[in-house]
Amino acid sequence: MNREELLFSVRSLARSLDAVAIAHIVKHTPPSDLVEALDILNTEETLSLLMTLKPQARAELFAHFSEARQDALLRSMPREAVVQLFEHMPSDDRADLYNRLSDEAKEKLLPALAKVERDDILRLASYPEGTVGSVSTSDYVQVSPRMTVTEALVHIRATAPDKETIYVIYVLEDGHKLLGTVSLRELVLADGKARIGEIMRRDPIFARAQWPRAEAVELIRRYDLLALPVINGGERMIGIVTVDDAMDIEKEQDATQLARFGGTATLGGPDLDVLASPFSQMFKVRVFWLVILTFFGILTSTFVAAQEEILTQMIVLAAFIAPIVDMGGNTGSQSATLVIRAMALGELKLKWQDVWFIIKRELPIAAALGAAIAVLEVILAYFAKGVGFDVLIVVGLSMLVCTVLGGVIGALLPFLARRIGTDPATLSSPLITSVMDLLGVFIYFGIAYAFLGELLIGNAV
Repeated sequence: MNREELLFSVRSLARSLDAVAIAHIVKHTPPSDLVEALDILNTEETLSLLMTLKPQARAELFAHFSEARQDALLRSMPREAVVQLFEHMPSDDRADLYNRLSDEAKEKLLPALAKVERDDILRLASYPEGTVGSVSTSDYVQVSPRMTVTEALVHIRATAPDKETIYVIYVLEDGHKLLGTVSLRELVLADGKARIGEIMRRDPIFARAQWPRAEAVELIRRYDLLALPVINGGERMIGIVTVDDAMDIEKEQDATQLARFGGTATLGGPDLDVLASPFSQMFKVRVFWLVILTFFGILTSTFVAAQEEILTQMIVLAAFIAPIVDMGGNTGSQSATLVIRAMALGELKLKWQDVWFIIKRELPIAAALGAAIAVLEVILAYFAKGVGFDVLIVVGLSMLVCTVLGGVIGALLPFLARRIGTDPATLSSPLITSVMDLLGVFIYFGIAYAFLGELLIGNAV
């Protein structure tokens, strides 16, 4: 079913509320496609469709809605349906949903849940946002090292329907201490009489619940894991982070870093969304950055205005201010982007060896770029404006120095941000450009005074 057919079906079912037809579409349509199609309906219409589904199917579909959509649906959902939702949703999703509830709603919900589900929600919801524990799910398969392969397979068949993944089975002893892992493939191929403790892989890769969630993403990527076990401070396994969860985290981090580097990120709270963010939030966040950049602009313009004397004598110098200072900012943004990307991929760490490597790597590249751009600028200036040799020297040297300095500073700023405990992505591209604009005018007029100072004195006499 293509998108147009799906949208037509959704509109029709919103009117008919045919439970059989709705269940059929839910079963045969990818949840992400169906959730996107349901965006054409308002909250009441969407809820009416959901309520025709069985609790399990309703919970599975509900988990794919955005947080804003989930919250809106939850406010209109009958209390019994809310309880069923928390009973059937994946454990990590329901923990996130629980954390967004008001205190009053939490007090009403918990007594209606079974003790096992209640304890699971409270445990996962207790981890701070952004930690590995907050994105863990307890829907994993565990076996005892004393089980035989045959017993383990029987156990998996009995418990698998409620688990998020069964391709990796975790071997736990009493107290939920993680001993090792065994894959489903290894179980199927092993001798049925063999003990799990004999065939398991010991010392598995794991993450700690209190670590930043980016650490889990990095481990899953580095070791090509389908799921990563999560251990708490008491050395007990509390859950797993699956590869699809890692992909979602990475996508969210990429979006956040893009917003920050573009100078449109909040200093706290949710990032801007061009579709969902209210006018007031869009204005406050963007005006904050623009005000900061305005101060840099005022400093730059004030310094340029103070050079009235030399600009009066050599008015042609004013024509080259913009291209020279812009080149420093552009080169700095390029270098910062490359370094931030390498940091995000784990290729660069905050250590002197990596800092020195980047300096050695960036300096000759920036010098080559600066020389090439400086030569091009001199040629264009000579043929387009017919300026003298002395001005060409000033323009060429200024372009070279600004480009080299911009490249080196842009490459080192992410390390500085990491050193002071800030995400390097918070170094917005407009901020780097504004800093280099200010440094650029200092460099430009400093070189101009060095080479044209005698001319200025001669004219004054």
